Amino acid sequence: MARISNHLVIMAGGVGSRFWPMSTAEKPKQFIDVLGVGRSLLQLTFDRFKGICDPENVWVVTNKNYFDQVHEQLPEIPTENILLEPCRRNTAPCIAYVSWRIKSKDPKANIVVTPSDAFVADVEEFRRVVKGCLGYTSTSDAIVTLGMKPSRPETGYGYIQADLTSPSATNKEIYRVDSFREKPNLETAQKYLKEDNYFWNAGIFIWNVQTIVNAFRVYEPSIAKIFESIDSVYGTDKEQAVIDERYAECENISVDYAIMEKAEEIFVCPASFGWTDLGTWGSLLMQTKRDSFGNGVIGKDIQMIESKNNVVNLNGVKKAVIQGLDGYIVAQQDGTLLICKLSEEQRIKQFSGEN
Repeated sequence: MARISNHLVIMAGGVGSRFWPMSTAEKPKQFIDVLGVGRSLLQLTFDRFKGICDPENVWVVTNKNYFDQVHEQLPEIPTENILLEPCRRNTAPCIAYVSWRIKSKDPKANIVVTPSDAFVADVEEFRRVVKGCLGYTSTSDAIVTLGMKPSRPETGYGYIQADLTSPSATNKEIYRVDSFREKPNLETAQKYLKEDNYFWNAGIFIWNVQTIVNAFRVYEPSIAKIFESIDSVYGTDKEQAVIDERYAECENISVDYAIMEKAEEIFVCPASFGWTDLGTWGSLLMQTKRDSFGNGVIGKDIQMIESKNNVVNLNGVKKAVIQGLDGYIVAQQDGTLLICKLSEEQRIKQFSGEN
């Protein structure tokens, strides 16, 4: 497998204020250093694919308003590889657009698609798994998704039910998918945890470009026709204007509904490399180094007194003393301070004043 044929697609168009006041509609979570490590979630996503894909084969699909932030944070990738969505149409149109764009440049491309806002603890194991799956898709028509071995009865993730009775002949870590399951209630999630063939759906997909383009032709022909009809503009100075005009014609649909739940050659690679979708302050607390009282603290001079089970992100604050809190979020950005119960974090959006 030649590395030059491997392409990475990072989906980074999300808009939201889950980590407000640090993240805003102008600077969503994928562009902020939410972990306090000196790199944004987007940059960490790029970093973990080093040795798998060369920078000139990295593509970022994002909102038109975020071009400058992507270019600033990932100067290694060509500017023409930053594809701009004029409007939000979910993951299927996003993936279709970048797939046809890559095909126009490299008809034999092997592609891995990933969100921009997840955390991976064991990067070396992650790279090993991804390389194995890329090897598999480079010689087959398979669509592979990564399934995370669950560590708790999580109700915030979708699940993949795998057929573990017989692995693939060419990769013993890859199995057929029986079904995709929606986010379960707690009772169902507990049932999944007891069985060994249910895995969290990480939203990381691996396929070759001909496989995914053909899948759109079969299962979402209306979307396929749009991107096939503009094949002559890819890579030209007319591309953005045409995308601006035609993109809104696409159905607003996720790739899970559009392709994954319909296609026949769908496989899963169960893996365990410390993956977490960083979608909540609670998930951030789980990935932050905690003190003996369960406090996850990001910042230079923060004293926690008689406090436990808090997530604190006060980067840029010279000194802070926090006393008597249990189960709170404490965060600040540019003079805005949030103090909120972790159990009430779903209300942050109304506090932020953002749509």
